[in-house]
Amino acid sequence: MNLSQLLIIFTIASGVFSDSKSTYTTKYDDVDLDEILANERLLTGYVNCLLGKGRCTPDGKELKAQLNCYHVTENLPDAIEDGCIKCSDKQKLGSERVMHYIIDHRPDDWAKLEEIYNPDGSYRNNYLKEELSQDKEEDEPENDKKDTNEGENCK
Repeated sequence: MNLSQLLIIFTIASGVFSDSKSTYTTKYDDVDLDEILANERLLTGYVNCLLGKGRCTPDGKELKAQLNCYHVTENLPDAIEDGCIKCSDKQKLGSERVMHYIIDHRPDDWAKLEEIYNPDGSYRNNYLKEELSQDKEEDEPENDKKDTNEGENCK
């Protein structure tokens, strides 16, 4: 067996034995987040599911399973701990949007979720720092631009 054949076999074997769960399912990527966030009953259902206080829809069960499966030593879910590296771009944007909505509009629910999924408060703290930074950028006056045509209109 020559080296190239050995490399081909190794490549095939590593693909077969690699972790097929390296990314989250995209099965729920087309869920209408606007509909959920605008509907108190739906959003409360998801929150209660994540808190273990109510029945879970199939979508809620999947979300809860992902959060529970990807806890790390300090009980932080993957999406919060490492920037959601197993998420698609759409999932990253969606998860940030939902978490930001709950932090801003349902702080009591966020506090309960945070106790379970982010007890050190790092996600909220990072989000609030980011918000503060964006607010500062928006509030800063633009540098006064000197008119380079100064004197041209003077006679």
